[in-house]
Formats: sequence, C-alpha cells, structure tokens
Amino acid sequence: MKKRLVFILSLVLFLHSCQDSSTSDPQSFPTVFEESNGLETATYQETIDFYLQLSKSFSSINVQTIGMTDSGEPLHLVTFNPDGNFNFQKISENKRTILINNGIHPGESDGIDATMMLFRDLAQNTLDVPKNVVVATIAVYNVGGALNRNSTSRVNQNGPKSYGFRGNARNYDLNRDFVKMDTENAKTFASIFHLVKPTLFVDNHVSNGADYQYVLTHLFTQHNKLGGAMGKYVNESLMPRLEEKLAQQRWDITPYVNVFNRPPDNGFSQFMDHPRYSTGYTALWNIPGLMVETHMLKPYQQRVEGTYELMKNAIQIVDEDHAELVQLQVQTAAVAKSLTHYPINWQLDTTKVSQLKFKGFVADTVISEITGLPRLRYDVNRPFTKVIPYKNQFHAMDSVKIPEAYIIKKSWKRVIERLAVNNIQLFELKSDTTLSVEGYQISSYKSYSRPYEGHYTHYDTEVTASDMEIDFQKGDVLVPTRQEGLRYLIEMLEPEAVDSFFNWNFFDTVLQQKEGFSPYVFEDLALRIFEENPNLKIEFEAKKASDGAFSKDWYQQLSWIYKNSKYRESAFMHYPVYRLNEYNAAGLGLED
Repeated sequence: MKKRLVFILSLVLFLHSCQDSSTSDPQSFPTVFEESNGLETATYQETIDFYLQLSKSFSSINVQTIGMTDSGEPLHLVTFNPDGNFNFQKISENKRTILINNGIHPGESDGIDATMMLFRDLAQNTLDVPKNVVVATIAVYNVGGALNRNSTSRVNQNGPKSYGFRGNARNYDLNRDFVKMDTENAKTFASIFHLVKPTLFVDNHVSNGADYQYVLTHLFTQHNKLGGAMGKYVNESLMPRLEEKLAQQRWDITPYVNVFNRPPDNGFSQFMDHPRYSTGYTALWNIPGLMVETHMLKPYQQRVEGTYELMKNAIQIVDEDHAELVQLQVQTAAVAKSLTHYPINWQLDTTKVSQLKFKGFVADTVISEITGLPRLRYDVNRPFTKVIPYKNQFHAMDSVKIPEAYIIKKSWKRVIERLAVNNIQLFELKSDTTLSVEGYQISSYKSYSRPYEGHYTHYDTEVTASDMEIDFQKGDVLVPTRQEGLRYLIEMLEPEAVDSFFNWNFFDTVLQQKEGFSPYVFEDLALRIFEENPNLKIEFEAKKASDGAFSKDWYQQLSWIYKNSKYRESAFMHYPVYRLNEYNAAGLGLED
C-alpha cells in the first residue's frame, strides 16, 4: 500500500512538472502554420484561441482586450513578461517594452504566425528570455480584414493557402490611418501605444516591387526625420547590428526595395514614412519603428521563419542596449521640447549617395505574349551580387516657429477628440475672453482629384500669418506645445505639414465662401470703398495695368475689391486654429 501511495504521488508530481513552463514540450502548443508544414496561416479565431491557451498555461503570458475595431470586435494585446507583471506603468520603471503589430494587412500574415511561435518559445524557455525587455503584441490589428478570408486577393503572393483582406471592415487601409484616425482600429491603437509606451515598435508586412534574392527587407523610421541621438542610434547601431546578426544566421536582409515595375539594379532610395504610416506615427513620440517587409514571391515557410528570426534578434539588441535606450529617450524628448523651430516637409537629399551591396536577379526586357509590347522579366537562374547606389538621407524643406500653445475653438470636436485620444494635455478656458494671437489665412493649396482613403487630400498648402484679436468662449481649448506630444501637435496643427489635419480635409468648410455680393449692387458700393480707401484704388489700378486677364474680367475685378474690403467674409480661407507665442496660464484661469 505504501509503495502504491509513493507511486501515485510521484505520478502527480511528474504530471505537474509537465505543465511547468520550463519543461513543456514546444509541440504541446503547435501553430496552424507548423501543423500544415508551413502552408497555412491561422484564422483570426485560431490566433486568439492560441494565445488564450498560452495564457492559461504560462504565468508569463497575459491576454487583455482593449477598445474596439470597425468590425465590432476588440483588439487583443498579448504580453510576455517572465516576472508576471503586466502593469505597464510599473514595467517601465525597470524594463523596456517592444510592441509588435501584426495583421494590419491580414493578407500579409507572416507576422501573425511568427509571433505566435515567438511567444510560445519565450514562455517555454526554448529561446533565451530577455532580462530587460517585455514583449507585447497586437495579435491581429485588422480584425475585419482577417475575417474577410479568401485565396485570391494577394494575386502574386506565394502562400499561404488562404488569408485575410487588406481593407478593414469599412475598407480602410489601416496603414494610412494613424493620424487621421477615421477608424475605431486607429483610435484603439493609439490607446494601446500610449499605454505600452514602447522602446521599439515592430510592424510586420509583406511586399513586392521587384524580384531579388532576399526573403527579408527592413524599413526603419527615417533617421534624419527621427533626428538627434536617437536617429543616429537607429542608423548607425540598431540597423547595422540587426543586419549583421541575421547575416551570421544566414538570413541576409536589405533595406526595403523602394521600386515598382523597374529593376533595382541602378539603385533606389529609402521610403519616407510620413506620419500617416505606423513607423511615421511612432516617430512623433520619439519612438523608432521597424517595418518588416518580407518578399511575397518567396515560399511562405521561409517568410515566416525569417520574420521570427528578425524579431528574435531585435529583442536581443534592445535587451543589450536597454540602459542606453533609456538615456536616448530622455535626451531625445528633452531636445524636442527645447526646439524653437520644427522641421517639416522632408525631401530626399539627392546629393548624398551611399553604396549598398545588393543581391538581385538579372532583369530582361522581353516582348509580352499577351500585349505584344515590352515587359519586364526577372531570371531567377541568373543571380548577381553587386554594389548599387542607395539614397537614405533626407532634409527638411521648411520649418515653423513653435508657439507656446495653440487655441482651438470647441466647435472643432473631431480635432479635439483626436488630440485627447493621443494623451495630449488640454485646458479649457473658464470664461469668455479676447486674446491677441497669431492666425493663418490659407493663401493657396492643391487637392487631389481622386479619393484617397476616404479623402480628397490637399497638398502644397501655403499660409500667410498675421497678428489678430480673436474672441474666445468658455470651453475653447488651449493646447500647450511643451509636452510629450510636441512633434505630434506641430505635424497635425500646422497646415503646411504633409499630414496635417488641414491636408486631411478636417477644415474644408472654411474653404467654401458662404456669403457673396450681387454685382449690380456692389458696383456703387465699390466706388464708396475706393473713396474711403484711396490706397486700395491705387493698388487696384496697378493690378489692372500688370495683369491682362484681370483687366478684361469685370467679375474678377469686383471680386478683388470685395475680398480686400471690410465686407469680406471673415471665415473664408481663415484657419480656425490659433497660435499663442506666450500666455499666462493663471491669468487665463485654465482648468483640465
């Protein structure tokens, strides 16, 4: 009897040990990708169920639902921390966090499967567990696209058998929505991003603009735009070390091949990640981003395994550099807050060219059997390695003086709501008041004639600034610029910035004149306007003498007089966000 009790007790201990994370069999949590021998990707529900099972078995894994998406489903944030602490405010006291985003384009599913395996292997200690890094992931960001599963929309992609669709539940491309925030997905992402406060952001993608030998390409936040010591760290330390580590493991990687329907043999330039894109958005908060772009013509198994290796090595580098990264983040934030002018409208510096050792395939121009016209064809049986020109230096074409604060009238709720979602510090005026401010008049802009992500966006916007007295009401919002979101504020509230709220059509109602004049009545009034303002008449006659088209267009002449008189509609072309170059918070009686 005693021997039997000892045997039972031993069996119980053995079974318990099998459930412990240090001894679990990796194959006890196989992914759909592994079970299909690298041919299939997990569905949305299979992905979520996988992480829920991990969290039940390992105290180092936590799954939480946050916010909502356009699909009606929440986002799932999964976190690995061997300490079992999932309070991000506490985590940030002694560890750095990497945030991995997957399935922004669900047809590009490589990261979904690779991250599932990564989290399992970290939990089971079959990978070296980082001592100074917590890893968090948005399991599937574009839930609506993941649920819209098919086998045809990625027409050139080499696997998996079926996958999700690029557009979300409302057919938005979520990698164009990070600042305009038309979707619930983007609003929830902002909440997660500001909760996690990552040290490095990784966004997993798949793309193809040409054929070449690489499975892996990378697209880091543009280092000049990120700027300062952090930009230098990304370009001179993080990127080359990641490339070197992967090469040592026989995973060659190259910068994202930024070409379309032309061979890269003659060189290419870095892609500029404006704030609309994920890595451009994170840069607004001084957080470097890494967009992984696997090559869609390579077998699915290779792409997933390569993504896994890239993330594994990125975690190791952040773990090694954790102390330096803390200092860099503090330094970068301090420098940003001390700026007097902010650079905008970045352009490629074509005078600065570096050399890139590139592994490609010989490209031929042949006659198409379909069209009978020349077409491009790559010969995968003729690989080459050669040095090509690469341009990854950008410079700002303009800059704006940073005000001490902006004031936004409370009626512009869509703008104020987006600031609030991004944890921007806002103060409401406690009473009606008149303030001396700097205001903008929209002097010119151009608009695209075709819709882009639900908008007819503006570009080449120009403004003229002037001092003015403006009446503000109780509840209007004052936004100090000297805060963590300084870069975000300038990019969104300065109309000339490429992804400003103005250029994304948030203020289009001021671009339409609401009042006007009747010519037969205004003729007599125009004479009185000239009598009261002789200098205006002199200016008018000079314009007629120098502008032939103007001198022959009677309506244009009357309109000019109207627009330069006190009768002009004040709201027309008037940008309703104002700049304060100094203010007294106590004097304004500001409140949160």
